[in-house]
Amino acid sequence: MTDTEEPQRRLEPGAFGYAVKRLFLGKPLINAQLTHERLSNTTALGVLSPDAISSSAYGTEQILVELLPYAGLAAFSLVLPITGVILVILVLVAASYRQVVMAYTRAGGSYVVARENFGPRVAQVAAAALLIDYIVTVAVQTSAGTVAVVSAIPALGPYSLEITIAIVVLLCYANLRGLREAGRPFAIPTYLFSALMLVMIVVGLVKAMTVGLPAYDAAHLPGAVPVQHGDGLIAGATVLVLLRAFANGGSSLTGVEAISNTVSAFRSPRGPNARKVLVTMAVILGVLVGGVSLLAFFTHATPYASGYPSVVSQEARAVFGDGWFGQAMFVAIQTATALILYTGANTSFNGFPFLASFVASDRFLPRQLTTRGHRLVFSNGILVLTVLAVALLFFSGGTVTALVPFYAIGVFTGFAMAGYGMTKHHLRLREQGWRFKLSVNLAAGILSTVVVGIFAIAKFTEGAWLVVVVFPILVFVLIRLNREYRAEAAVLERITANRANPTRYARHQVFVLVNTIDLAVLEALRYGKSLRPDKITAVHFVIDAQAAERLRARWEELGMKTGLRLIDVPDRRIARAAYTLVQKAITEAERTSVTVLLPRRSYAPLLGRLLHDRTADRIARIVSRIPQAAATIVPYDVQTRIRTLMPHLPEERATAAVERLLTRIGTAQKEELTPSAIAELRPGTDVSIDGRLQELTVSEEDTRGPVLTAQLTDDTATVALEFSQAHPDLEPGQVLRVTGRVAEGAPLVIRDPVCHILEAAGEEEEDRSRAE
Repeated sequence: MTDTEEPQRRLEPGAFGYAVKRLFLGKPLINAQLTHERLSNTTALGVLSPDAISSSAYGTEQILVELLPYAGLAAFSLVLPITGVILVILVLVAASYRQVVMAYTRAGGSYVVARENFGPRVAQVAAAALLIDYIVTVAVQTSAGTVAVVSAIPALGPYSLEITIAIVVLLCYANLRGLREAGRPFAIPTYLFSALMLVMIVVGLVKAMTVGLPAYDAAHLPGAVPVQHGDGLIAGATVLVLLRAFANGGSSLTGVEAISNTVSAFRSPRGPNARKVLVTMAVILGVLVGGVSLLAFFTHATPYASGYPSVVSQEARAVFGDGWFGQAMFVAIQTATALILYTGANTSFNGFPFLASFVASDRFLPRQLTTRGHRLVFSNGILVLTVLAVALLFFSGGTVTALVPFYAIGVFTGFAMAGYGMTKHHLRLREQGWRFKLSVNLAAGILSTVVVGIFAIAKFTEGAWLVVVVFPILVFVLIRLNREYRAEAAVLERITANRANPTRYARHQVFVLVNTIDLAVLEALRYGKSLRPDKITAVHFVIDAQAAERLRARWEELGMKTGLRLIDVPDRRIARAAYTLVQKAITEAERTSVTVLLPRRSYAPLLGRLLHDRTADRIARIVSRIPQAAATIVPYDVQTRIRTLMPHLPEERATAAVERLLTRIGTAQKEELTPSAIAELRPGTDVSIDGRLQELTVSEEDTRGPVLTAQLTDDTATVALEFSQAHPDLEPGQVLRVTGRVAEGAPLVIRDPVCHILEAAGEEEEDRSRAE
């Protein structure tokens, strides 16, 4: 290694952070490795169904949790008709989604249906429902999986919450490394669980019809939920209790929409294949839910206050007994239950980031959620999901019973939006048989809305209030973020043919990094040309080939005179690509200096941090390490232009009012300062000075510096004044009282001071003349 190579290696950008990332996440994947595996029907059923099918492990138990304290042993009779109603809803919802997967073969499910039929704003109701559903799914599925584990190993029971959180963090880490929900490994838990549960149900029903099944003494099990004594069917089974039990049982239908969210993953023909898998999944789910409820009716398997042992584990004990075979089947069923529940939780780690990126691409969520990370996954979405799921687990204590009230509101809101969206779809197209299809979708939408209302009322005090409050707030936030993005775009995209070719200023530049073409980029190009470089080049680092092609076409359409250079960055390390570009430009020719201009749009302080990343800062920091290179961030104040063009926005009126108040307060404070001599001024201090305006200079048009400069003098020294706006009242010879902050300069300078005219120009001469 030569002496010149060693410093260059030390300058390699992001070396330490990249090394740590590679250590924990593995070798980075390049864009060419972003493949979308098409799933066969058999694999798709195993991969896409865990969320739905696994809910059969806790749906019946949640019905009994509500019934037993009020209806007593009659709960085991009431569980069957309630399950029957839930299965009817399953049939109706599945029939509705059969039409969704045929009509909309893109990923997105109810969000796409709502967006295409009601527009993007109304679609945010579906987006909010799905996002909440994904978050709660992680919490519920992992909690239920842990219940299966501690039901087999009761000694782990006191550590249930810690185990659940550890599983969520482990799933997060695995997905950050690029874990894919595709292929046989993810299908195994679904088929294993379904097969073992079907065996248990069949054997149990055969025994119940022949030799009979042992029944638990629900009223005298230590640790079980309280059981009402007496004639519970009459005394306790009120309408509210039945509605609460039904609401709990509605959790059995979670995940039915999963296939509609991933239709694009199927092999062609996608719609028919997705429909077949959806029907198969619904049949399996219906059989398992009905079978578990029937076994609960025969065995009186009872939920426990601690959550374990689970109803399914008690049914397995009752069906297979305590022999070696029974013990083996018990362990197998609990293992399969834990695996499918944890796998079902993992579906959210694929669904949530993808949906979030989808919504963000529509500009309703921060655009950082559209960025793929080190391993080509939506890392930001995965991290957000993990944080919210862990917070929910802490908030609820990590028990399934506490989490269920958060669950079905989001699920059934998604069902309702899909039903109403398809109703609008049929009214719009009126294809063959549209009346029957419309009736199915409308019925599914109305019934799902009723279920949402039941949940909101019946479970309000048990936690549903939080979703009832959070849900509309989330929809409002999504729409508010979109309005911010649209306001920014309305300002940035005001490009005309006359403004497409920037004029020259008086300075110099070489590379202008661009990711789009808007007024911020044009300002950077204008500034670059003013630097009078030997060569100026616009550079776009290609992360998305389609976006790069759109930029190139737009560049040509506007007749841009600056050359555009497209550089492929397959590993998406933009800062490193900029570093390499500058190093190459410097080494190709001797005594070459390079300046990199980075357009940066500045927005409202809080929303700007949320909605936009700081890529320009990272690039500038890294490029500035290179000898003979400089990086300059060219700001473009979008927020000020939003205020100018859209002053009617409520938040802009409020901001302007606050700023006026702060200005008055600041002015009042500055006016109270005792006037100082100019010779006593020190940089960084707030001062008030009296002096005569000696010189006044109006800058040329299109200058980037101050609009007006002046020299203020007193008997001790001179200070410069700089104004960013015109001041027609000022003229040489006036005596001013100036209040402001002193900045470095030769002489010292006060920028945008508050000025009060103490004496008009020429008054001193007039007074002298009168005196003479």
